[in-house]
Amino acid sequence: MMFKDDIEKLLNIQFTLEHQKMFDVYYQYLIEYNKITNLTRIVDEIEVYYKHFYDSLTLAKSIDMNQVQTICDMGSGAGFPSIPLKIIYPHLRIIIIDSLNKRVVFLKNLIEKLNIENVELIHDRVELYALKNQNKYDLVTARALGHMSLISEMGIPMVKENGYFVGLKAQNYEEELNQSLNGIKMLGGEVIEIKSFDLPLNFGHRVHIIVKKNKKVTGYPRSFSIMTKKPL
Repeated sequence: MMFKDDIEKLLNIQFTLEHQKMFDVYYQYLIEYNKITNLTRIVDEIEVYYKHFYDSLTLAKSIDMNQVQTICDMGSGAGFPSIPLKIIYPHLRIIIIDSLNKRVVFLKNLIEKLNIENVELIHDRVELYALKNQNKYDLVTARALGHMSLISEMGIPMVKENGYFVGLKAQNYEEELNQSLNGIKMLGGEVIEIKSFDLPLNFGHRVHIIVKKNKKVTGYPRSFSIMTKKPL
């Protein structure tokens, strides 16, 4: 299968028959659940495999997943990027926070269908959870969740010292990033790399903004209304 070849060749990930079966289960259940609850507007099989699954797995090119034990996935929606990563890297302990219960229900059922362990689902607002869980995770991710200044303020406080926060973005991120640099610094972070990827089959361009946390800073995140009205 072309997907397997692209994963192996372009992402340098060994892709087994068992992986393929799990992604097939994922796809089928996503489409089935999507008929009753809108999780994604992308439903074509090839598009889901590349725009969701492959896109999620590009993180393995930015961060050495073998060095990561814990991932906190903020506002993960239908499980991206954390569940595809968990399929490939079963040692990972995943924490997914989502404020919408219908998405949490989908993920709970999906985890059972995939028969995977060490995935914790948190039904909460990200900024409230972040206040109670500071300096805790090796890696925190946010994909299609909002402006870089907002996701940085919610995400960086949860990262351990010397851990990483990654904002997964499409193109045209530069202005957004420039507006966020001061805030990232105030939160104890530093942008160490920006990685760009072209998805196969001309399915679009993706960017990872990789932030390393150098020191612990308290007092963040602020309330959602303040974060949106007065970005750092």
